[in-house]
Amino acid sequence: MRSAARRCSIVVPRNAPLPPSLGPPSAVGYTPADMAVLLSITIFLLFGAGFVFLNLMVGSLVRPQVPNPVKSSTYECGEPSIGSSWVQFDLRFYIVALVFLIFDVEVALFYPWAVAWGSAAEMAVRLSAETGTPITAFDVRQVALVDMLFFFGVLLVGFAYLWRFGYLDWVRSAATTSLKVDYKPGIDLRQQARVDRPA
Repeated sequence: MRSAARRCSIVVPRNAPLPPSLGPPSAVGYTPADMAVLLSITIFLLFGAGFVFLNLMVGSLVRPQVPNPVKSSTYECGEPSIGSSWVQFDLRFYIVALVFLIFDVEVALFYPWAVAWGSAAEMAVRLSAETGTPITAFDVRQVALVDMLFFFGVLLVGFAYLWRFGYLDWVRSAATTSLKVDYKPGIDLRQQARVDRPA
């Protein structure tokens, strides 16, 4: 323990000035180097916020103020607004967005797994040194593969559920949607009233 403390200690002559990074801590426990970093971050944030608000203020003073009904209307991606805005939104948009989000996050999580897979040899050496048991790169890769297969399997179960019940089809079959009547072979489902539409 003493030899480790001796190796890590810094020897400084008595009257030598300390560099700013090793200077005495301030009243709150930060060194002057820490305060310089905090000051630069604060200046950066203030400059960024000032730039945004300055542009907004100049834009409000410079742009023409000519109100008319077309400018006051709701802009919806170039589509003219028709009727009331209190309508039921099609849930298929949400489903497609959520499915994209889930599988996008899955692809993002493959990257750190691939990095860990590639550095399995270094990880095995480090784990062997920490635990005192011999661990090979093959052992680390086995565990990583099982973890990724479990993760990917859970997502495949969700994907199979979405596929089975037609959530991935933009135009869904009437047989997989909720109806006010029970499905009986031989009846025309197009004539039956759907739950999400008024009867």
